[in-house]
Amino acid sequence: MNKKSLLRIFLVLLTTTSIVMAQTETQPYEVVKNIADCEIRHYPPIMMAKYQSKNPGGGFGKLFNYISGGNSTNTKIAMTTPVHIKKSQSENSMAFVLPKKFNINNAPRPNDLNLEVFEGESGYFAAIQYSGFTNESKERSYTLQLQKMLKDAEINVSGEPVILVYDGPYNFINRRNEVLIPIFYNSPLNNE
Repeated sequence: MNKKSLLRIFLVLLTTTSIVMAQTETQPYEVVKNIADCEIRHYPPIMMAKYQSKNPGGGFGKLFNYISGGNSTNTKIAMTTPVHIKKSQSENSMAFVLPKKFNINNAPRPNDLNLEVFEGESGYFAAIQYSGFTNESKERSYTLQLQKMLKDAEINVSGEPVILVYDGPYNFINRRNEVLIPIFYNSPLNNE
């Protein structure tokens, strides 16, 4: 294969990935405040499908099978972003956000009993963004940065960090990842 053919293939993959990702539904949130390099966000409730395992980052295949029709109604469910990855001593899990049209009453039940479909609660979170492919070193570094910013701003953490991955493995440029930490936050907008 010559260089021109390889370049054409690369450009087609790049264009296709960009178009698909631009059309992918993303979990909604509202930025409440910016603090240094992080955002304080409010997330509304959202339906999710989750797989827990001993393997951090495991479960993608099982979750993909669920959205590909491996569910009680054989419904194909559109892929959304981000993918939630939790790696901790208490839980290793991967979760897909379901499209907004689903709720607790109409989300298909998984055929795989190891999957859980649930409504994630609304709440406040601090987020810091980073680019490239995620890895343990970046996750640890950005988690520590975010925790320091929260400590400096005197904002208390209410749970463990979650890694958010917005891009599929075939997107090589402009990748978006985030560390998200649940927080106690008194919003001036709604006096919570």
